[in-house]
This record gives sequence, C-alpha cells and structure tokens, in this order.
Amino acid sequence: MSEHNENTTEETPAVFTDEVVARLEQDAKEIISRYPKPRSALLPLLHLVQAEEGHVSQAGMQFCADQLDTTLAEVRAVATFYTMYRREPGGDYQVGVCTNTLCAVMGGDEIFSALKEHLDLANGETTEDGKVTLEHVECNAACDFAPVVMVNWEFFDNQTPATARQMVDDLRLGKDVAPTRGPAALCTWKQASRVLAGFDDGRAGEGVQAAAPSLAGLTLARSNGWEAPDPRNLPAPSTDDQGEEGAK
Repeated sequence: MSEHNENTTEETPAVFTDEVVARLEQDAKEIISRYPKPRSALLPLLHLVQAEEGHVSQAGMQFCADQLDTTLAEVRAVATFYTMYRREPGGDYQVGVCTNTLCAVMGGDEIFSALKEHLDLANGETTEDGKVTLEHVECNAACDFAPVVMVNWEFFDNQTPATARQMVDDLRLGKDVAPTRGPAALCTWKQASRVLAGFDDGRAGEGVQAAAPSLAGLTLARSNGWEAPDPRNLPAPSTDDQGEEGAK
C-alpha cells in the first residue's frame, strides 16, 4: 500500500523562491483586480498556488497572505475549510468516487471498494507512480447519472467497477481518457487548478454539456407546450393570498 502523505517527514520551504514569486505575482494582480475588495480574491489565489505545486503548501499560503496583506492564520483557516484544496502532494489525477446515498445505492460503494483493492490504496492515498489519488466524495451533483466518478472535476457517468478500473489503468498508462460530458480529454490536477483560479483554457464549451436525464423535464415541458410565467406579466394575487400575506 502506498505510504500516506501525512507520514512524510520531508520539510518543505516556508516561502516561495523569488523566481516563483515574481512569476505568480503577475497572475495574482490580475485575479485581485477582478474584485472590489482584494480579500475577496483569496479562493482563486489558493487555486493559483495549488496550480504551482499541486497542493496548497505553507509557502503557497504565505504568498496569498502577502498578496492580500492579511495574516497567514486567516489564509490557513480558509485553505483548511474547503476540500478542493489539497494540503499534501497528490497525483496528477484525483479520482473521486461518489458514495453519497443515491450513488451508493446504485453501486458507488462497490466501485470505491473495487478501486481501493485494484490500486492498493486507502482513501486519500496516491499511487507510487504519482498518477492517481483516490478519494470518496459525498456528492458529485450528478444524481441523474449515478453512480458517478469525477476525475479532476470532470464527470464519468453511469460507472461500474469494471469501467472505473479500466479508466484508472488508462490514466496510469498515459492514454487519452475522455469524460462522459465536457472536454475531449482530461487535464492534469495542476491545469484544472489554474482554470479554477480563473484562467480560461478555452475548453469550457467542448463536448456534451447536458445529457438526456438532466433534460428530461425540459423535454416534457416542450412536448406539452409548457412555458414558465413571464415575470413581467404575473397574475395579481388573489384576495385570499393577500389575506395570508397580511397574517404573516
């Protein structure tokens, strides 16, 4: 089994090198300029430093604090709250298996167990080749395609243990792997973090964005000629409605 990252004793630098700071400052200024208050830029700045190292290190948090003129403690409080920020080095591809209620019932637990055995990993661990980090997630917000696996936040719908095993094997072999919806190929974890920092990679419109299960309600409405009410021409509330409002 791969050694868990938290067991490592290797010390990491407390600050970035001058070369890294000089390079990242240009992107940081662009990010901060998008917000009326600099402090509001903290989340994308954390994605920016994660794109640099693959995780949010002490040096990355210190860089964010310096750019926003805030304290390291304040940055750390945010970085440790959100699960999208890694605190330790991980793989090029983060494979997240949904084990929330619907996905679990539909086979998510079985998929997660199969991948743990296949990769010889526990939750949160990374393969020795540095390619895949495995984790279970509470919800991938795609219940209509359950069971769902996400790789670097791209969807792999209606998975089975067999398809999930094949997918991680292909990732480790360097083969092109295409998600069910979205771009034609996956980007790495670092590249995905840079996109989340707000730097468009030009691929947001690639591929299928919404498939049949998500569009079932819209299809039904169109077949029946249903339309949402025009908010500029809503019927006046009835007398009973007004009475209820007054009672409140």
